[in-house]
Amino acid sequence: MAGKSRGEQQIGLLNGFAAYGMWGLVPLFWPLLKPSGAVEILAHRMAWSLVVVGAVLLVMRRWAWAGELLRQPRKLALIAVAATVITVNWGVYIWAVNSEHVVEASLGYFINPLVTIAMGVLLLKERLRPVQWAAVGVGFAAVLVLTIGYGHPPWISLCLAFSFATYGLVKKKVNLGGIESLAAETAIQFLPALAYLVWLGSRGDATFGAQAPGHAALLAATGLVTAVPLVCFGAAAIRVPLSTLGLLQYMAPVFQFLLGIFYFHEAMPAERWAGFALVWLALSLLTFDALRAARRGARALRESARATVPGTAAETADTATDATDAADAAASVDLASASIDLANTSTEVTCTSTEVAGTAALAAGTAGPAGSHGTS
Repeated sequence: MAGKSRGEQQIGLLNGFAAYGMWGLVPLFWPLLKPSGAVEILAHRMAWSLVVVGAVLLVMRRWAWAGELLRQPRKLALIAVAATVITVNWGVYIWAVNSEHVVEASLGYFINPLVTIAMGVLLLKERLRPVQWAAVGVGFAAVLVLTIGYGHPPWISLCLAFSFATYGLVKKKVNLGGIESLAAETAIQFLPALAYLVWLGSRGDATFGAQAPGHAALLAATGLVTAVPLVCFGAAAIRVPLSTLGLLQYMAPVFQFLLGIFYFHEAMPAERWAGFALVWLALSLLTFDALRAARRGARALRESARATVPGTAAETADTATDATDAADAAASVDLASASIDLANTSTEVTCTSTEVAGTAALAAGTAGPAGSHGTS
């Protein structure tokens, strides 16, 4: 990443580790909120996230986007869809963790890149290379093996993967920065969340204020749990190469998986190990294919830059094809990495559209930072 000093890149790397580390360790947080139920926790998360993100925007004095957004009904509608989908994602994740399904929840974020690619083919008519097709096929086989192992389809994993992939697809069209996007989404979520909490309190079933003061503080901290990793990710994204972020993103589901086995002591019979092994094989194929295509494209671009006279039409076409393959591969990796947020915050995919644009620019030979998503 040209123009960034070693110190800047080290700061970015530390922020990247912090962001993905927090997303990976967040399963430790949700059980602390018991006896609150998953829906009450979800409502508090939506409400307090708006408070925290609003405070961040107030400090940063970044409000101009709100007026522009209100004048764009189509974008508002897309944000409403995104808010609805991420509400489902958050709710399922919180319920899964507090119901001792941490391993299955981690699986959702492992298979999300494969679901994202499949949706790109089905909905966006994207074309895949042979290795990508093989990865999708291996991923499908993994789901079948896990279905046999669980005795039913891994519904939690599939719900998390498809909801987050849908969220990413919608956010790609919204094209709004991470902090701003989260503020808009939680603003839409706020009134329903507040109404639910008021209704719950009127029935005498609310735990906020009914437990020890520390419990109320933990519920309020759900806003920080959502926003702080987002800020760290934004600091990392403008300082380190996207390829580095693409590798760091695997920290989150790996941490969740390890917590599920060694901390929560969830069962992992042989057939589940086999299913997870197939998922990891599919992800390895995707990573190998993307890196190979990126290297090929970079080599072609270097040769083109060194050329002093134009080549033949065929040579020019080959170079352009290689560069396109590299950009497509890098875009696929970033769409996949955006899905791992792991810990179920709205951050990762909020940066999807900018990451794709930035990665394509890098593959095309630009030397500057990957876009302007300092907050995504």
